[in-house]
Formats: sequence, structure tokens, C-alpha cells
Amino acid sequence: MMHPVKQIEIKVGMTAKELVQEMAASGVMGAGRIAKAAKIAEAMAQDKECKVFLGLAGGMVPGGMKQIVLDMLKSGFADVLVSTGANLTHDLIEALGYHHFQGHHQVNDAELNKQGMDRIYDSFMPNGVYEKMEDFFTAHFEELRNIENISQFLWKLGELLDKEDSILTVCYRKHIPLFCPAISDSGIGLMLWGKLAQGKEVKTKAFEDLKDMMELSWTAKKTGVIYLGGGVPKNYIQQAMQFSKGAMYGIQITMDRPEPGGSSGAELREGISWGKMQEQGQFVDVICDTTIALPLIWAAVKDKVSE
Repeated sequence: MMHPVKQIEIKVGMTAKELVQEMAASGVMGAGRIAKAAKIAEAMAQDKECKVFLGLAGGMVPGGMKQIVLDMLKSGFADVLVSTGANLTHDLIEALGYHHFQGHHQVNDAELNKQGMDRIYDSFMPNGVYEKMEDFFTAHFEELRNIENISQFLWKLGELLDKEDSILTVCYRKHIPLFCPAISDSGIGLMLWGKLAQGKEVKTKAFEDLKDMMELSWTAKKTGVIYLGGGVPKNYIQQAMQFSKGAMYGIQITMDRPEPGGSSGAELREGISWGKMQEQGQFVDVICDTTIALPLIWAAVKDKVSE
């Protein structure tokens, strides 16, 4: 039986949750997918046997999404976090007292460079943050150099930063497994490379985390995946799903296309062929800018997550 498409009605004083409910009633296209993602997220939250793996890629901290990610972690909704090194670097930068600033993409980048400003599309950051980062890593290098596991290294960063509004600190305090397999591809990686270049030894090993990641997937009764962007975080989680029965729930928010064959644009249903997604699972691909889709989805389910 087919259901008619309900035309979305906007009312004065409407909440974000009510707007997503209207999107659900329309049931089609991008609006329908955002509403379906909210429904799946609610199902994940209510399924007490489900372990949720969150992949964080793209400019989420420079794009103003940090507080939502913190909500997802503090509420207990996300059980495991896999991030790019860039997002953790930007989180660390803000924990050190710096800010990202509203800018514009149609600027003279050579002039920005002269002014000591770095551009992440239309979000700006002072290049001087790297001096503050270097001071931080110099001050704490001896506490960090002998940690052999990247996850433990990141927890230590969170402990040292000790900021309530830091992703690193929240993961440390709540003992949320935090993985960053491409940490060398980031400002944090550059700081460690600088110490290596000075002839100082760092014992952190790239492969030590794999055992813990596979164990989390293997021992979970059910798994759910949420991908904010794609890249390394998505693939790292996807390969771990092969060591489970495949994810029961899945939400992917991406602007990438599947045709080139890359992981970032691959539809979640493609993972069924690999055993990464369950054939009978609940999953949706939301083709949208994450900074648009994520606030809507989280606003629709936040009260349910807190129950």
C-alpha cells in the first residue's frame, strides 16, 4: 500500500523536532531521508544491546558541530568514536583557548596568508595556534612519548587538557574508546614529527589499536554505525564490522558520490556484500552537508536519547 506524500507545513513556533516529523510525513527525497535517519538513531538509542560506532570526518569542529558531538558522547549515545586527526587537532586548539572565526570563501588567500590566517572553506583559524600547540607538546612530551597505544595517547591528551567542552577530555573522562588511525595526518602528528626530527623517541605504534577495535566489534551483541563524512574513520569502522555479524543500524551523511568507487561515497547497502551491514538492517544514506543534516537529526532525537 502506497502512502500519499504530505506537503510539509511550517507553523509559527515549530520546534526542530516537529519540523523533522513533518519531513517524515512527506517521506520522500532528502527530507524523507533526514527523517528516516532520525528514526534509525532513535532505534539505536532505545536498543540497549546496540553498541554505536561514530565516525567523524570533514570539518566538524571548524563547522560548529563540536557541541553536538559532545552531546552524543556525554549522553551515552555514541559508544565508540573514530575521528580524523584534523578534528581532534581542532578540538585541541579550542581547548587551548583559541577559536574558529566566521569568514568567507571568496577571499584573497594570499592576503590571508600574510595576515596569518588559515581557511577551512569559510571558517578561519589563526596560524598562531601551532605555536601554542608546540608549547603544549613540549611541556608534556615526557608524559606522552612512552605511550604505545594511539587510543591511550589520545586519552592522555584529554586528561592533560582537562576541558569539559573538549572531545578528547570527554572521551577520557567517560572511558569512551577513541581511535585515530591516521593521526600522523594532522597537526597533532606534525607536533610529534617535530620531536622525532629532534632525535627524540616516540613509542606510539600505529597498529596497536586494531586489536581493541576488533574486540569491541566482535563482542558487541548488536552494532550501529553513524558516519559524519567518510574517509579513514568510516573505513576503519567498516572493516571492524566484518568481525561482527555486520551492523544492524546505519546512518551515513555524505556529499560524496558512489560512482568513483571510493569508500566515502559508497552507499551503506554496498557493505552487505562485504558482511559489514546486515541485509535486514535499518540504514539510510543522507546526501547532504553534515552541518545541515546533523543538527536536524540530533534535535529530533535528543530527548529520546536522554530518557
